[in-house]
Amino acid sequence: MAPTTELATPPAAATAAGRRFDLARYRDLSLLPVLLVLGVIGFAVSPAFLTSDNLLGVGQQATELSLLVLGEALILISGRMDLSLESTIGVAPVIAVWLVLPDHGARFNGIGLFPSWSAIPLCLAVGALIGAINGFLILKLRLNGFIVTLGALTLLRGLQVAISQGQSIVNLPGSFSYLGSASWLGAPAAIWICALLFTLGGAALAWLRHGRALYAIGGNPEAARAAGIRVDRITWTVLILGGVLAAFAGILYTGHYGSISADQGNGWIFQVFAATVIGGVSLNGGRGTLFGALTGVLTLQLVVNVMTLAGVPPLWNQFLNGAIIIIALIISRFASGEKQE
Repeated sequence: MAPTTELATPPAAATAAGRRFDLARYRDLSLLPVLLVLGVIGFAVSPAFLTSDNLLGVGQQATELSLLVLGEALILISGRMDLSLESTIGVAPVIAVWLVLPDHGARFNGIGLFPSWSAIPLCLAVGALIGAINGFLILKLRLNGFIVTLGALTLLRGLQVAISQGQSIVNLPGSFSYLGSASWLGAPAAIWICALLFTLGGAALAWLRHGRALYAIGGNPEAARAAGIRVDRITWTVLILGGVLAAFAGILYTGHYGSISADQGNGWIFQVFAATVIGGVSLNGGRGTLFGALTGVLTLQLVVNVMTLAGVPPLWNQFLNGAIIIIALIISRFASGEKQE
């Protein structure tokens, strides 16, 4: 008879494993108390914090960042990362408007190849193309994903400035500005759209076969490949989806502010990673949920809002985002029970 001692689990190890399981199970809810505390602090700082105008304003400002976080979270869960989303949110709208606006002698001259109603589909197509090219370089040519997307971030930022001639674009098609400025049922349309996309994404990760495959790919791509999962195809699809979501975020941002600035999205990637990390999405892949990522976005936005109401200069925002990332990494390291290499 084969010995059975290997099957026995020491009580201490079982207890530790149980703790790690519980921490992992409730990791997605860990920011809810933080949001509650921020709400109390915000009300103490200013009674205007809990007004509908302020809360809807926070939600509106969070929508564009949320879509970038949604795309980045899916990519991170699959074990990859995409830094170029920061540039896609700006360059995709610029290219779309450039393709539909005619030359009218203004500072920004388009080429008018397509009708104005096609601005949104063109913008989404540009985002998909950027994701597809990144996927080709990473998955087919086997280049380093970090370097590829870092290079794409710089290249696309330069393309955005060159096409826009370093100027803000204010002559926008009507269809392009509707979603970012419209209100549905008393709330900005962008909030409803963002909530719907996060719900669909969370449901896909939980119940669809390809959605669940992302966790397997991010956790162990070779094991996933051995199990019959088409790792490269699914990863490529996620990179394309990330580009589309970033382009759509650009549409909402452009409609919200009524123009496309030459530096639109500049520096956003730090906030994106801050939100995803504090929301429990692992940078190593295979772990995290979209609900956790969304609470990360809301935490960052509420912190900025409370600081604004308290009169703290916005120059401290970048410092705060960096501090939040480091603290979240420390908490994640101990909560997951991972051994440090």
